[in-house]
Amino acid sequence: MTTIDTGLPLSRRQGWQKLLAHRTAIAPLDLSFLFGDDPFRADHMNASGAGLFFDYSKNRITKGTLELLLDLARECRLPDRIEQMFSGEKINPTENRAVLHVALRSSREDVFRVDGVNVVPDVHAVLDRMIRFSRRIRDGEWKGRTGSPIRNVVNVGIGGSDLGPVMAYEALRHYSARDMRFRFVSNIDPTDFHEATRDLDPAETLFIISSKTFTTLETMTNARTAREWIRHTLGEGAVGRHFVAVSTNTDEVRAFGIDPENMFGFWDWVGGRYSMDSAIGLSTLLAVGEEHFQTLLEGFREMDLHFRSTPLERNLPVLHGLLCVWEGTFLGSATRGVFPYDRYLKRLPAYLQQLTMESNGKHVSLDGTRVDYDTGPVFWGEPGTNGQHSFYQLIHQGTRIIPSDLIGFLHPLHPTGNHHDILIANLFAQAEALAFGRTEADLRKQGVPPSLIPHRICEGNRPTNVILAERLTPHTLGTLIAFYEHSVFTQGTLWNIDSFDQWGVELGKILAQKILPELTGDPAAPLTHDSSTNALIQRYRNARLSDR
Repeated sequence: MTTIDTGLPLSRRQGWQKLLAHRTAIAPLDLSFLFGDDPFRADHMNASGAGLFFDYSKNRITKGTLELLLDLARECRLPDRIEQMFSGEKINPTENRAVLHVALRSSREDVFRVDGVNVVPDVHAVLDRMIRFSRRIRDGEWKGRTGSPIRNVVNVGIGGSDLGPVMAYEALRHYSARDMRFRFVSNIDPTDFHEATRDLDPAETLFIISSKTFTTLETMTNARTAREWIRHTLGEGAVGRHFVAVSTNTDEVRAFGIDPENMFGFWDWVGGRYSMDSAIGLSTLLAVGEEHFQTLLEGFREMDLHFRSTPLERNLPVLHGLLCVWEGTFLGSATRGVFPYDRYLKRLPAYLQQLTMESNGKHVSLDGTRVDYDTGPVFWGEPGTNGQHSFYQLIHQGTRIIPSDLIGFLHPLHPTGNHHDILIANLFAQAEALAFGRTEADLRKQGVPPSLIPHRICEGNRPTNVILAERLTPHTLGTLIAFYEHSVFTQGTLWNIDSFDQWGVELGKILAQKILPELTGDPAAPLTHDSSTNALIQRYRNARLSDR
């Protein structure tokens, strides 16, 4: 296992103490003052790379703030940690694993080593198999049990095996095969499976079962329901023509009835929430085809190169990560909003929730000691402009400051009248309004009755980042997701935590396995949980008895 020199905890570093003093010094300043004091602020508080433009001028920072944050990043050895990740060192110490999702989008000429072995040939071998399979499905060569081509693809997974594929499909729907239907099943609630399949013809339906171990409770329960759905209509022999697997467990895949030749694997150095560009992305490849999927990977790769090679002060993911640490740890913002002004990105906030909160929702440092500062904030959001008519009220006039990312595109995919002009006008207006607000003096000039002025004041000083790209393409989606992946890494490095394990996910699963047989067992059997859980189980038992 590679030893990682974690150094001092964040709160004991010299850079931390300087930032605390700096925070006190600039506390009286707000964004209106900062822009008034520096007419060229927007010119030097932006950065570009990999097709993204990042305006961070509307953050509660000065040039000095940024310099101190960059000093802290160097003190935390961020450049070294970046290189450790790209070099395949085992920077996930609690699982003794490398973290090498960047290898998933490598070119064939690249070299990424794990335990001294270049993994790139294996990555491309799997990708080549995926592409060949995709061609057979999309060209109609692969037939179902009755000889019908596949027209429906249902991805069955959960967590990273679902959130990435469904987000990518929705984001790239414009580029997808419109003569096919793509559905996604993740929730153990039977409604999810029922609604996903109710209007599908089994003879034309392919299920992708996405589970690395092929033992995940929710996924395999849904998979067995799907198997029975196919078997009931088409017979036992249909399973092999209507199911493929994304897994590494050959024995379980074969026992399910899937030919291991139709199993697509990945590796333990790929975390679930970083896997959408691995074989987990098979549904994405089937939807958009190999050319667009390769372009998606190129977008990831371009941002990877930017992150690895660009100086910190111009490095987009580094700057975003530092600002997240500044707002969350030093200024106490508990949440961060993500508001894409593009309907195709409606599932992006949900995807980022897992990416950020499963990665950095940690309370101990790399050496196992309790941290004495706040780590990962709550990420949430919805597309604009819908959110402006619901939760933006709280962002503008609530008592909590919520830093936000506003994401937009300069060119629409569907030019229609002035729709896109209105959309982008709203994006820019919200960033301006959140930054500068509406003062009492403004309202008096407008002739607002004095009794209403307190209700209509917007204090401003609400920080935003504006992220712009030319248009939403597969390449842009790749750069955008890699941007957030590397921002998460930057934040975790400063907080000195392991951004790549997720032990907190397991406890609820363990307890569910204990409770499950108690729900349907002997109603008189004693229960050994707390009084609340015991009462809830007993209430469910009674309800089940009344159903008999």
